[in-house]
Parts: sequence; C-alpha cells; structure tokens
Amino acid sequence: MALIPAPAGTRLARKTLIALTGALVLMVSLLSGVAGAHGSTTDPPSRNYGCWQRWGSDFQNPTMAQRDPMCWQAWQRDTNAMWNWNGLYREGVAGNHQAAIPDGQLCSAGRTENGRYAAMDVPGAWTAATKPRQFTLTVTDQAKHGADYLRVYVTKQGFNPLTTSPRWSDLEQVASTGRYAPAGTYQVAVNAGSRTGRHIVYVIWQASHSDQSYYFCNDVIFQ
Repeated sequence: MALIPAPAGTRLARKTLIALTGALVLMVSLLSGVAGAHGSTTDPPSRNYGCWQRWGSDFQNPTMAQRDPMCWQAWQRDTNAMWNWNGLYREGVAGNHQAAIPDGQLCSAGRTENGRYAAMDVPGAWTAATKPRQFTLTVTDQAKHGADYLRVYVTKQGFNPLTTSPRWSDLEQVASTGRYAPAGTYQVAVNAGSRTGRHIVYVIWQASHSDQSYYFCNDVIFQ
C-alpha cells in the first residue's frame, strides 16, 4: 500500500519542532556547567564573566567580532569557557600559586580544564571597567564555598596588556584578606596607588570548602 505524504504544513511543523528541540538540548548542555556553580569576580568582571554577561543571550551574533573582538575570539575558541565562567579554578595547589601557574598563563589558571580557558590568556583590547584608583572589588560565590583569603594584584605601571599576557613579575600585590564565612559575595578594598590607564587586576580566591584556588584576570582603566 502506497504511503500518503504528509501535508506540506505538517512537514514544516515537524521540522520546526525538531529544530526547537535541538536548540533546547544545546541550551541545556551549555547551562549544565552553570548549574554546578562556583564563582568569579563580578565587579570588575573577570574576562569570561564579562563575555558571558554581555553576550550570553546573543553569543552567535556576528557583530561581536567588531564590537567586542576579544570576547569573539574567546567564544569561537571554546563556548563553554563563558558558560562555565564560574569554574576557572585548580585543585591541590596547596597555596603554591606561582609554581602551579606558569608565566603567560595566569588568566587561564595554567590552562586548567585541558585548556578550556586558554583564550583568556590572549592579550588584546578586552572590554575594561573604568575604576578609580581606590575601589571595592566583589567576588560572587554562587555555591557559598567561603574563602580562606582573597589576594589582589595589579600590573605594574608600564605593563601593556594590549600586547602581553602577564607574568608573576608583572604584578604587585595590593591587598590580602583573612577568612570569609560562606556567603553570596565577598568584597575587598583595593588601592591601586598612583597607577593610571589600562591594567589587569589579578585575583586569587582560595575557597574554604576544599583546596580549590580560583584565578581571575579583570581588565580595568584607572582614571
């Protein structure tokens, strides 16, 4: 018995349903990392948090390549690095941060997660937050891990983040805190001294719940 083809409208509806189902599966997959949340600096924003914040709802928009080229290259290299903006950490560092994170790989936590965050190390005109030289830095802790400490570094005057990925010797520590009880956010006062212009604020968040060390590059322009 010959099969009667479905009406054109029915076939179109089926194709639309299949496409929507595929898009939903992709979105669930992308959001799965966010569901297992940890945290990041959010003010000023870390590189991948800022990319997610600006483009998470429109990450396939080709105008990003002109409007936000550093985020564009990061989205193209590994989309999950932005959807998992809260997972940029290493385990088992035991406080020996400089031994664990090589020069030139500070922004990716030493290419953690098999290099997922490698695009964070690429120097260039990352979108920068304008800040006074004395400001309050905020870490958002979605999982409420607590903190053994926060350490804040700023690149030395004369360092050029447009052309160079930072080394430890390019940084000066400007703040170090004690413990924080588990909460949604932690804040620390930062004094950048006499610095002006574009800089990287580098933050180490040592979580309290286990030996997880988080590392964040935050682009700023000091007024």
